[in-house]
Amino acid sequence: MSFLIAAPASGSGKTTITLGLLRALSQDGITLRGAKSGPDYIDPRFHEAACGQPCLNLDAWAMSADRIQSLASGSPLIVEGAMGLFDGAPPDGKGACADLARQLNLPVVLVVDASRMAQSIAPIVKGFAIHDPSITIAGVILNKVGSPRHEAMLRHALRDTGISVIGAIPRNTALVQPSRHLGLVQAQERPDLDRYLSQAADIVREHLDLTLLPKLSPLSGAPTTRITPPAQSIAIARDAAFAFAYPHLLDDWQSAGATIQTFSPLANDPVPAADLIYLPGGYPELHAARLASNTRFLTSLQTAAKTTDIYGECGGYMALGETLTDADGHRHKMAGLLALNTSFAKRKLHLGYRSITASTGPFAGSWTAHEFHYATTTSATGQSLFQAQDAMGDTLADMGLISGRVSGSFAHIIDRA
Repeated sequence: MSFLIAAPASGSGKTTITLGLLRALSQDGITLRGAKSGPDYIDPRFHEAACGQPCLNLDAWAMSADRIQSLASGSPLIVEGAMGLFDGAPPDGKGACADLARQLNLPVVLVVDASRMAQSIAPIVKGFAIHDPSITIAGVILNKVGSPRHEAMLRHALRDTGISVIGAIPRNTALVQPSRHLGLVQAQERPDLDRYLSQAADIVREHLDLTLLPKLSPLSGAPTTRITPPAQSIAIARDAAFAFAYPHLLDDWQSAGATIQTFSPLANDPVPAADLIYLPGGYPELHAARLASNTRFLTSLQTAAKTTDIYGECGGYMALGETLTDADGHRHKMAGLLALNTSFAKRKLHLGYRSITASTGPFAGSWTAHEFHYATTTSATGQSLFQAQDAMGDTLADMGLISGRVSGSFAHIIDRA
């Protein structure tokens, strides 16, 4: 059996505890993987660093139950939930990590930020335990505990709930991770990452009774239909500015015989010869000046656009535009392949699941996707790429642009609809 780490709300400490458990158990010689519930490019890379195994996304809104079961099959999983246990897309919470727990029959370890409560923890934990009979709360981890006296009060309050207290982790500012507007600072940008993960493992060992965790065993699942690659040879931008590509999509493409090579726009690499050039999302806004000065990369991209399909997703889409204005108001010239101008000078959050359909381009067809960015589109002219709906099925404005062989949008594709 595998298990899910969940909480009543965001900010409870799920990521740190998940990383500590992955590192500690892998140090004990257990082969296991991490997974993240929902759309997230950043946390799974931390999971991989913690346990040394490829980690994945499991999305109960965007993926079918069969697809989830197939992806999850293999060595034991510790799944990190997103937001609160029952929090999902409107109107009814579809896609909550509780949906994953049901589909994969995962017991839940509930992490509770106890920093501002004492006896009130009992009705919170009990409420989560009885809210949905199909969900099993296997134990609770008390996080951000103020003192031994505080811990004793919490444990006493929970004594009649019938739910095991796996442990109590004290407040520790050293475990606070640096973040920016799209989440944590990326794993590859943390020179102290290994030390941090080992410290998290040490704290988990000291303060949790690991024998009270649900037992770890492999998950089984039948293979499902994989996504046909958009081209037979694909060149993918990969560096700190373009790091947001879903591994399950790349695995699908390679399993179907596509060849994948990577290049770094930040290193001023020329675009390799390929049938498709794919610029995924990331943080081009943090590196806009450098990208604008990397003429070898930009010139090769502009040349390739005459004979090769090019697709940009979110950050990659912005890089294909004419200009990108950074948070300080400085405007930087981009590739100029789409009539698009974007800005971070006045940030606006765009967030939510999307159902998108394109009639042309490398990703023609219907897809599940998500949007998460703070960019403002100051101008965009030309043919739209996708028709779009939100999670409730309401029609949105068309998304993205297509011009000749170049296309892109702010939507991050997750799976076939």
